[in-house]
Amino acid sequence: RDIPVGHTPSVLDEEVATTALLLLLACFRNFEAQTAQARTGAWARDGSLPLARTADGRTIGILGLGRIGKAIARKLAPFNTRILYCGRTRQDVGFDYYDDPVAMARGADALVSIVPGGDATRHLVDADVMKALGPEGVLVNVGRGSTVDETALITALSTGKLGFAGLDVFEDEPHIPKPLRALPNVILTPHIGSATVETRRAMGDLAIDNLVHHAQTGKMLTPVPECATAKSD
Repeated sequence: RDIPVGHTPSVLDEEVATTALLLLLACFRNFEAQTAQARTGAWARDGSLPLARTADGRTIGILGLGRIGKAIARKLAPFNTRILYCGRTRQDVGFDYYDDPVAMARGADALVSIVPGGDATRHLVDADVMKALGPEGVLVNVGRGSTVDETALITALSTGKLGFAGLDVFEDEPHIPKPLRALPNVILTPHIGSATVETRRAMGDLAIDNLVHHAQTGKMLTPVPECATAKSD
């Protein structure tokens, strides 16, 4: 109906990438259990937990190498990381390309999902992808909850077919399945990918700039691609 819709791209890329990095590191280093060991007094009572695993020198698959995916790759560079990526098209980025997430997962130590939601990506990360990651594999999702089959994920984590998961998004937010919350090998955050004062302020500023620019020129600075050509009075 030629109704323009704006969004706030780019301003949140780095923050969401940082959240992905935090979840990835927390999984490899079993950070939640280690902090609980210190806080509860279990360290003094029971001794140290088993050793965690390093995040350095890993092969990381990125599912969805858009703006945020590229920011994740940049933040992983200091960890001497090899990057794989899977998407609809091959890009000129110097990383190894896969057109199938299962094949990419098979060659990766961890998979970071940053694909958008919708019917086309629903349960894109399914039991086959988790099996391909394997019992020491790590899955991180900072995209949309619908892209991961949560039922398959709970099964994979509870049976040892997948090693760890770090999740910032869920299928039925804000509700997280109780079995998922009970698992010791999952890090859960309440959709905080871009939730910092600075980034949310930048998002708000861009939203206002879109409105002002539209009032002055009839066009938005950052329209969503689907309505970039929309005409409006």
